[in-house]
Amino acid sequence: MAALGSAALRRGGGAAPRLLAVAVSCPSCRHKATGDGGHGQPRELHPAAPGRVGGQPAPAEGADTKTYLWARYHEMKKLVYDLLPPGVCNLLNPAAIYANNEISLGDVEIYGFDYDYTLAQYSNLLHSMIFNTARDILIEQFKYPEGLGKYDYIPGFAIRGLHYDVQKSLLMKIDAFHYVQLGTAYRGLKPVPDEEVIELYGGTQHIPLYQMSDFYGKGPSLKQFMDIFSLPEMTLLSSVIDYFITHGIEFDQVHLYKDISDAIRDVHVKGVMYKWIEKDMERYILHGDEIYAVLNRLVNHKKKLFLITNSPFSFVDKGMKHMVGKNWRDLFDMVIVQADKPNFFTDRRKPFRKLDDKGSLQWDKINQLEKGKIYKEGNLFDFLRLTGWRGSKVLYFGDHLYSDLADLMLRHGWRTGAIVPELETEIRIINTEQYMHSLTWQQALTGLLERMQMYQDAESKQVLLEWMKERQEIRSLTKNLFNPQFGSIFRTFHNPTYFSRRLVRFSDIYMASISCLLNYDVNFTFYPRRTPLQHEAPLWMDQLCTGCMKTPFLEEMVHIR
Repeated sequence: MAALGSAALRRGGGAAPRLLAVAVSCPSCRHKATGDGGHGQPRELHPAAPGRVGGQPAPAEGADTKTYLWARYHEMKKLVYDLLPPGVCNLLNPAAIYANNEISLGDVEIYGFDYDYTLAQYSNLLHSMIFNTARDILIEQFKYPEGLGKYDYIPGFAIRGLHYDVQKSLLMKIDAFHYVQLGTAYRGLKPVPDEEVIELYGGTQHIPLYQMSDFYGKGPSLKQFMDIFSLPEMTLLSSVIDYFITHGIEFDQVHLYKDISDAIRDVHVKGVMYKWIEKDMERYILHGDEIYAVLNRLVNHKKKLFLITNSPFSFVDKGMKHMVGKNWRDLFDMVIVQADKPNFFTDRRKPFRKLDDKGSLQWDKINQLEKGKIYKEGNLFDFLRLTGWRGSKVLYFGDHLYSDLADLMLRHGWRTGAIVPELETEIRIINTEQYMHSLTWQQALTGLLERMQMYQDAESKQVLLEWMKERQEIRSLTKNLFNPQFGSIFRTFHNPTYFSRRLVRFSDIYMASISCLLNYDVNFTFYPRRTPLQHEAPLWMDQLCTGCMKTPFLEEMVHIR
């Protein structure tokens, strides 16, 4: 379970109960957590105690090991459920900010923002519109079968961070170690059997580095979908493949992927999506009222603000007027539109161009970036030269880990904040009693399997197989709580996802929305929780010796709001 990003949280309701770090005395370990090899010290490192196997009490001589193993199972199950007191749920706050790296807001002088899905959060209705329009482009302009018109957008089919193997037509979730999570590989709208996935990759779940995504999520044969706007693209890709397979139509995988990418791109590039949003902002833009509060608060504390977005000025102007007011530009020291990120951060070739109040391009050379003016294109190198804004005094927020954040953190030393709207939904699921009990018992059962695997007689092996089957069922259950096809965007069972790996690598802090900043003082320091490395875990008091079960310490929440 994710560690709390801060002890000072808002929106949490009443005071949450505190789960204390205690040394648990249990039937299999009659000692407290002291320096004598108690909870946290593997008994194997000490002289073997009589009647103990692997640190556990062995069955009495002549005893039935099958009976012993099931007794241990039931002891652990009771212990797990006794450990979780009433009210243990709802401990994580969806409005919290979570830290990957220590960062003090008091040191930040300049705040930068992306626009789409950073300042402006959009409703899921937009995804259906993108899907339908791109589908119609395929039919009308690319001459795809008219039968595709029967396919509608499937909310919740895909999640962000998935990889698509163009040559194999596979949409799948990959973990931080380049392994495909079995049960999450889809061709079209149907899952591909685990055995077939392993066969397709030469007898392994592992995807070699040379095939994997490059720095910006694009590999020679694999593409990673990191943009929230890519949810309708993945669903359309799966729907078209489903149609072709169902109707026995042969297709070229590369051409199909390119056609769908081009159709989705046209929805954005030709401004169709912008027109929908502009016509009905109340319907499409979420949390607009809180954006003004965030920006105004920062300005009142003498912070400088800037905006760098790939969207056009007219679209941003109307959206910001809707959320912030007609004088929104007064809050910003700089506004840069149609920036062409990520090229903006790496390519020196495009100079800045100024726009007048009506959005028309000016011809004059830009020697300074003036407050209240609008600029188009440009590049970060000129931006740094003209502003002098460098290093950790700049904090930039964006939703796309590659296009918005990666270069700024790794090449330029800026602090970065990732906006992850999915975080709110996932935390609400983690807070449910079903998830909490399932996860805790899964951890305990895993510990039992690890400790009891030395029993290798026929009956014991059968017991262990039953435990392994139950463990797999629990893992599938917890996965399905998030998304029936692909699970959580943050985890592949016990491992972080490839998305999570990038989130930790490219962001100092992450949160569900910009409005989470309202929950913290402008001088607040975020401290990442020290979570144990595997070799450190035995030193942590939250381990139960019976199962190596990690139960997180949850500090009391201090409510600011």
